Amino acid sequence: MCARRILRSSPDRSPAGLRRLWAAIGGLRIRSSGASLTPVGIPHTISHPYPRTQQMAPRTSKPARRIDAGGRSLFIHSLPRHSLHDLYHYCMTISWPHFYLFIAASFIALNLLFAGLYQLQPGGIANQFPQGFLGAFFFSVETLATVGYGDMHPQTLYTHWVSMLEIFIGMMSIALITGMTFARFSRPRARIVFTNNPVVRPLNGEPVLMLRAANARNNVIIDASARLRLLQHETTAEGTTFRKLYDLDLVRDQHPMFVLGWTLVHKIDERSPLHQRDAAALAATRAQLILSVNGIDETTIQPMVARHTFSHQDIRWNHAFADLIYTDEDENDHVDYQRLQEVKPLPSREDEAERRGPELGAD
Repeated sequence: MCARRILRSSPDRSPAGLRRLWAAIGGLRIRSSGASLTPVGIPHTISHPYPRTQQMAPRTSKPARRIDAGGRSLFIHSLPRHSLHDLYHYCMTISWPHFYLFIAASFIALNLLFAGLYQLQPGGIANQFPQGFLGAFFFSVETLATVGYGDMHPQTLYTHWVSMLEIFIGMMSIALITGMTFARFSRPRARIVFTNNPVVRPLNGEPVLMLRAANARNNVIIDASARLRLLQHETTAEGTTFRKLYDLDLVRDQHPMFVLGWTLVHKIDERSPLHQRDAAALAATRAQLILSVNGIDETTIQPMVARHTFSHQDIRWNHAFADLIYTDEDENDHVDYQRLQEVKPLPSREDEAERRGPELGAD
């Protein structure tokens, strides 16, 4: 309001006078807010006095949707909920109990709707028992399921039309539910177990990153392939932070017959994004490892896909995996999957030097 009064009371309406007046108004606003004037065209950084959580607060009052992605819990705002166009994906992603609860709720809702339609014309159902809405509901259940006990039946033209529509919807619903149940039941699911902790250790004099996976079905996965990626936060020269993805080359990324276990090795050399980095450096960038394994199940001839995400906190430095295979007294080989998650620390370079010192002196 103060700026408008100054503008109306200003006698000089020339372009130069208006520029001086606008500069004066800008000075009043800046002094009143206590901010400092930054010249136009000079890059600057604005520091917000509010916490980051308040800056990124959603504008909508709708509840956030929580999803799990890459081992992290994310809250999604302002995203449309599942619609009828995405009903198939919704039915494929929910759990089995929720799936059947959804079918039961739809069944009850549909029968309630048709019971209300039957009630619009009293006396349309012969031998209705009990009378009223409850009897119409039971008649709707018999009609929708095409049971037809022969006691209650439509006796007016309107009721015949409504029952015909309900029978058609019932037959289509049975076909859709049967197809959806078969699609959920026959969907391929990989039972590949991953180790919880990758390890970094020297191997043949070179540092390597090692991960391990096992086929829990003990069947053959043909032409299995693995991809390992590094996801981390990076800051550009302009101060922009974003998440960048790197491919980590594996010594062997193909397996012709993945049956038992598979140890994946990445060399940490000059070409590796992990070169000369330690636990603190990975923690500073909030690094994550993403391992994906896919192949073809020999039993069902279906593609199998499995993925696991490791945080930088899961990596064990200077550790080694325990052996899965051991030989008993009768020379029989055994595979113990309880050792899949076992890692053991390796001696440090100082301890190794102390252990080798007396041996070298004795020679």
